[in-house]
Amino acid sequence: MHKAWQSRAPRERAFVAVLAVLLGVALYAWLLQSATRARAQLRTSVAMLQTQATGVEQQAAEFERLRAAPAIAASKTDLRTLVQAQAGAAGLARALGRIDAQNADQVVVAFGAVAFADWLGWIAGLQAQHIRLEACRIEALATPGLVSVTATLVRAKPQ
Repeated sequence: MHKAWQSRAPRERAFVAVLAVLLGVALYAWLLQSATRARAQLRTSVAMLQTQATGVEQQAAEFERLRAAPAIAASKTDLRTLVQAQAGAAGLARALGRIDAQNADQVVVAFGAVAFADWLGWIAGLQAQHIRLEACRIEALATPGLVSVTATLVRAKPQ
């Protein structure tokens, strides 16, 4: 190969050398641009992953806090009495048609005509008392915003 190179004219060798240098510079520039683009993509990926990691750490801390929290204490009050008291406190006693106790931890309530927003607020209040909605049937009434509700409520069991 060295003999082939030496057999070329000096002008031809200079031309090939300049062409090789230009090709090398172009290849280097292309590799540099490609690496810069990849680096920018990685930088955005790292920022996104750091944000996700922070979120996961917060969720893990919340999970540990919840795990360390004491188990819910079941209210000693009769569920029927507790539900009726909550309905009275929420101002829904007049709309309450009936409360039937299925057993110590389950009741069925029926409202004739109650404002849907009031009923939702009442259910949220019951959840704070560890009473959850197991089944529900809601029917819209002719008056806008009023509904008829039949719901089964159960006392949450401690884990």
